[in-house]
Amino acid sequence: MKKLLVIGIGAGDPDYLTLQAVKAIGRADVFLVLDKGEEKSDLVRLRQDMLARYARPGHRVVQAADPDRDRAAAPAAYAAAVSDWRARRADLYQAFVRDEVPADGTGALLVWGDPSLYDSTIAAVDEVLARAGSDTGSRQDTESRQDAASGQHFEYSVVPGISCVSALTAAHRIPLNRVGRPVTVTTGRRLAATAAADVPDDVAVMLDAHDAFAGLAEPEAFTIYWGAYVGTPDELLLSGPVAEIAPTIQRVRAEARARKGWIMDTYLLRRVDAAN
Repeated sequence: MKKLLVIGIGAGDPDYLTLQAVKAIGRADVFLVLDKGEEKSDLVRLRQDMLARYARPGHRVVQAADPDRDRAAAPAAYAAAVSDWRARRADLYQAFVRDEVPADGTGALLVWGDPSLYDSTIAAVDEVLARAGSDTGSRQDTESRQDAASGQHFEYSVVPGISCVSALTAAHRIPLNRVGRPVTVTTGRRLAATAAADVPDDVAVMLDAHDAFAGLAEPEAFTIYWGAYVGTPDELLLSGPVAEIAPTIQRVRAEARARKGWIMDTYLLRRVDAAN
């Protein structure tokens, strides 16, 4: 039976690879690497370096263009845009397993950060399996379904990785949570739509293309811990009261994006209060 490994490779530093991820890479026969264009070619090179170091001799690498997503979609159309993008990714995964993974062989997808946190890979693989319509029963760590397009079965498993949130807090040498306090993980889009009174005391923000932190109604009430390209040679870290440092972060972020052509950043907002 064919196998598919969804391997979290961490948030940038090759040393973020866990021992479980290294062993999983060593078991795979063929890898699918999604190419996000020339501007993000260094992301492909990072994966290639990992494979050169840890993959078994004779492994193959299949590259495919990552489908574009409509990032300008209005809020009402956002869910539909993501669903369409995920379906096109599912098409790539289905073709990869069907055409590239040998019978009784193992294919692998290398996923930036942790596959369970704001990443579409697991959902897209599940969509491939759902198309077959042959559920094997209760969900376990691995699942087996029939791939309707190929008439073959495959199973998949997920290897966790070090997320960008974990990498960020480690780089700033801060805990993610405070004693007795919850932590919210959300997106820039969601933060921007949150009323001032409802902004959580501790919130990790990902996928913020529009500097939502700069639009906080009470910037003096929060400290921000920001990082871009965390774990890579281009790592940038800034922290301080939002009211004071937000313009600096915006400037540094814009300059970095212009220089590299893309940016991958995240941040933690922490409300300042007498108790902490």
